[in-house]
Amino acid sequence: MTDIELLNTLALLCVEGVGDIVAKKLIHHCGSVQNIFLASRSQLLAIDGVGDVLYKKLQDKAVFRRAEAEMKFIKDNNINVQYYGDADYPERLKHCIDGPVLLFSSGAINLHAQKTISIVGTRQMTSYGADFTRKLLADLAPLNPVIVSGFAYGVDIHAHTLAMEHNLQTIGVLAHGLNQIYPKAHQKYVAQMKENGGFITEFWSTTKPDKENFVRRNRIVAGLTEATIIIESADKGGSLITATIANDYNRDVFAVPGRITDKYSQGCNKLIKTQKANLLTSAEDLKYILNWELEDKKQQPVQKQLFITLEADEQQVYDYLQKNGKTLMDIIALQCGMPIFKLSGLLLTMELKGVIRPLPGKMFEAI
Repeated sequence: MTDIELLNTLALLCVEGVGDIVAKKLIHHCGSVQNIFLASRSQLLAIDGVGDVLYKKLQDKAVFRRAEAEMKFIKDNNINVQYYGDADYPERLKHCIDGPVLLFSSGAINLHAQKTISIVGTRQMTSYGADFTRKLLADLAPLNPVIVSGFAYGVDIHAHTLAMEHNLQTIGVLAHGLNQIYPKAHQKYVAQMKENGGFITEFWSTTKPDKENFVRRNRIVAGLTEATIIIESADKGGSLITATIANDYNRDVFAVPGRITDKYSQGCNKLIKTQKANLLTSAEDLKYILNWELEDKKQQPVQKQLFITLEADEQQVYDYLQKNGKTLMDIIALQCGMPIFKLSGLLLTMELKGVIRPLPGKMFEAI
């Protein structure tokens, strides 16, 4: 985005009462951020949820002075900025209604990596949780996933450091601006983090690491990733909030089970018991549910498909799956105009022919 667009967007976000959802509504209605500040009173009041109070606040020029100060910090410190309407904004976060309008980042971050997971948990991690995380990342390392966490004590920093040990990209989502590091004890990891990934936040340089910001931060941790893993958690805690948000975003959630007497397994056990998380006992569970596979051409030779003959109905289903990717059985039936009983037998035949594969949740994809 241009400097003018950035300045106007920062100014909009300074307006009291304008959060991410309201800001997106205003931008959508007016066509651009600049147009919001140029719009007449009648144009703004025509927008659902905008009244005289918000209209008057949008006329306050003080928001531009605050925006100019933050823009100077961004420029002076070479901060990367991603706007929710731009191509470089994280694709998964675009689909979250309350995703940040602006993201600020530093380091060498690839926000478009396919395999991206968040690993979170208690700050009082036990040796059980530490050992499990170490084994998990060692087994996942050949798949080169991106590891996202909150850079906090306990599970978070353990996940970050293990990712760096395996030379995996790792991203710390901060609950404050990029002008500081919290906790200060983790300052020693900053340089290596930026080499192996970096930091991302929605917060400005004027923002302190207040308690409520950590809850807001959790939605970015969940929204950036394909799945969220809870290593250990007490019956209440921030990682359970992250799990709830991930479920609300329709993302996969995994929890590591533990003994019913262990304090920091109670939260995970509860998530599994209430079917709010998949049971995670090894990397194989994760790879199965997410359909992650090592790239081994010997296991799935593409040339073999060229010699398979499909019936007309099979070809119709195969063509649909090739075009649309993994799809629910009900959707396939609807789009291909087939009754479920017929499609069910057809899918089994196609699976035996080796041209499709079943996925968890009654989903299928072409090979």
